[in-house]
Amino acid sequence: MRDLVVRAQGGDHDAFAALAQLTSDRMYVLAARILRDSDLAEDALQSALISVWRQLPGLRDPDRFEAWIRKVLVHACYAEARRRRSWAANVRVLPVDGPAGPDELISVADRDALDRAFRRLTVEQRAVFVLHHHIGLPLVEIAETLGIPSGTARSRLHYATRVLRAAIEADATTVAPEGRMA
Repeated sequence: MRDLVVRAQGGDHDAFAALAQLTSDRMYVLAARILRDSDLAEDALQSALISVWRQLPGLRDPDRFEAWIRKVLVHACYAEARRRRSWAANVRVLPVDGPAGPDELISVADRDALDRAFRRLTVEQRAVFVLHHHIGLPLVEIAETLGIPSGTARSRLHYATRVLRAAIEADATTVAPEGRMA
């Protein structure tokens, strides 16, 4: 990948296209998990790829390309979330598609409850939660990626976990024993 990055830094369009091809699936999944909306995730990915192309000549260490593009993508997700909030008053909210792939480990009801709970998080909390639990990054690397202190990353993960747990427990208590809403 280093060779592709160096060639793309020199303006090679084919090398950049190959880099985009190699990373776009993983980056889309990351954006979709943070934003919880496939259309917004596509917009964030597209925006991030444009930024990456423009800023690529300034990348000092080609070996850090993946960490760098992840950082650019998370910031593009933040921008999409802010843009969505500013339009929210004028746009009717539609149901969002579920996870990209099948997950046989949990039921549809559990996934729905988790998705509802996940939407209660701020986009910053979602980013830290996804980078830690889905990508597997340590908090120090998350803090570096997001440009925040490690204590802030730890705090966001803590509060995100607390909000998720409380939301799931609240949903569970609103369901009567027969499975009907109380």
